[in-house]
Amino acid sequence: MQPTPLPAAHDREIESLAEFDKVVSEHGSLARFRVQAVDLTDRTDALLAVDTAGAVFLGCPMDPEAAARVRATGALVFPPIPGLPFDPYRGLLYSPDELFASLDDGYEATPDARGYAWFQQTKADGDVFASMLRAIHDDSVSDALDELLVGTRVVGVMGGHAMARGTEAYEGAARLGRELARAGLTVATGGGPGAMEAANLGAYAAPFGDEMLTEALLLLAEAPSFTPSIDDWARAAFAVRERWPDGGPSVGIPTWFYGHEPPNAFAAHIAKYFANATREDGLLARSNAGVVFLPGAAGTVQEIFDNATPNYYESRGEPTPMVLVNRAHWTEKHPTWPLLQSLAHERSMASRISLVDRIEDVPEALKRLGG
Repeated sequence: MQPTPLPAAHDREIESLAEFDKVVSEHGSLARFRVQAVDLTDRTDALLAVDTAGAVFLGCPMDPEAAARVRATGALVFPPIPGLPFDPYRGLLYSPDELFASLDDGYEATPDARGYAWFQQTKADGDVFASMLRAIHDDSVSDALDELLVGTRVVGVMGGHAMARGTEAYEGAARLGRELARAGLTVATGGGPGAMEAANLGAYAAPFGDEMLTEALLLLAEAPSFTPSIDDWARAAFAVRERWPDGGPSVGIPTWFYGHEPPNAFAAHIAKYFANATREDGLLARSNAGVVFLPGAAGTVQEIFDNATPNYYESRGEPTPMVLVNRAHWTEKHPTWPLLQSLAHERSMASRISLVDRIEDVPEALKRLGG
């Protein structure tokens, strides 16, 4: 019986033991496959038997005999890096449970906090090895994010981290996230607190009855902000998740660059980056069904024009919808709307931008703009 033909390049990534066993069984070869962060210490017999020419093993623990053999057959083996609070070769996105593991011992004990501490230390040292590890990690996260979002329609929801739980604005952002998710869209945010958390919460609430979100908002309001206590803020979110498990999925794309802002626990899939520029551009580029800009400050203003630039030049193809929410905020407090209109004048993006007063008007605006 002839082995199954080698799959296309994007299908040659192995990210779990189950995938490893399936490839060995079906193809009888690992030649030119890429194996990411899979513990292969119990697969020595397979590694000694199959063809591994041109394969690449990224951070895969394996028996020394197996490692020597696959190297001898032409494979590249990048060994695990000891002592890191993260896996630079990871094949999958983070989950809230992973980043907040050990929260019972305080936020500083969590992998998220330890990742930030490592980042601060190595950034100050200027260590080229550390900067290489950060780059590998971020590229691995981007690869996993692309795999997750294949074939999905993504709406980005941007907004400030200062939006407190228990406020009307927070509730509005949560209801928006729920409506977008119920419409079959994937909600993606910057993954942090405030407006970002609210939108991810709304997507999480989408499968439940409307009363669930009402009750969850009341519970969360007991810890309005991640300051002064990230512990209390995060525990309130996990209490909601425990009471209503298996909520709807959404994506959070935060960064350790803003280490004082923890990720929120309502995004099922968390693409956390070290490089904020990579994170910002990646979040906007993947929002193929449009971007909603809730009231925010400098970070949100930056995101508006980071998104406007490729729409202006059409460097990513046809312009995508942009909806700014709260007329007074974007025309008086931070008057970005007039400049956005000026940029859009007589260009195709002019028909893809909108300013609305109420958050309830966003879904209709997205539809009208083609999102």
